[in-house]
Amino acid sequence: METVMEDEEYTYRDVFLPTLIPRIPAPALERGTVERRRGRDIVIAIDHGPNSKHAFDWALIHLVRLADTLYLVHAVSSVRSEIVYEASQALMEKLSVEAFQIAMVRTMARIVSGDAGKVICKEAERVKPAAVVMGTRGRSLIQSVFQGSVSDYCVHNCKSAPVIIVPGKDAGDGSLTWN
Repeated sequence: METVMEDEEYTYRDVFLPTLIPRIPAPALERGTVERRRGRDIVIAIDHGPNSKHAFDWALIHLVRLADTLYLVHAVSSVRSEIVYEASQALMEKLSVEAFQIAMVRTMARIVSGDAGKVICKEAERVKPAAVVMGTRGRSLIQSVFQGSVSDYCVHNCKSAPVIIVPGKDAGDGSLTWN
């Protein structure tokens, strides 16, 4: 069992991805230096839903470029549960292989425990990405007002990066086609 790490506000487990994806050491340059990094860091919030996969596909086609690093973040109720961890790990491995095959990008993955909106914003603060990408759950406006929305929380509380909200699959697949 991998080590469960505890931070100030949440618990997380890093996911070790398949070895077919080359592990490239992180550059030694800081963002504030005059020299440029080769690629950007992009956080993608994922779960097991179709709208999350749609947002991931959208990011691969429209946002990601060679030499970028994707940080897949999956918020769960408990990272200590092996069943939850294994299901999340399988999803992240599948997505990381797909990201490498389609866009040839490096992928890092982390499963975090806690309120989804808060932990996504916390990961964005840690990574300092160029963007945070997430899908919608597909709720109506009235349901979102009464029950709250992770994407709405992130739009208002992620101060370290712009948040890109990709509409759900039922809004149309036209955005995923190559022209």
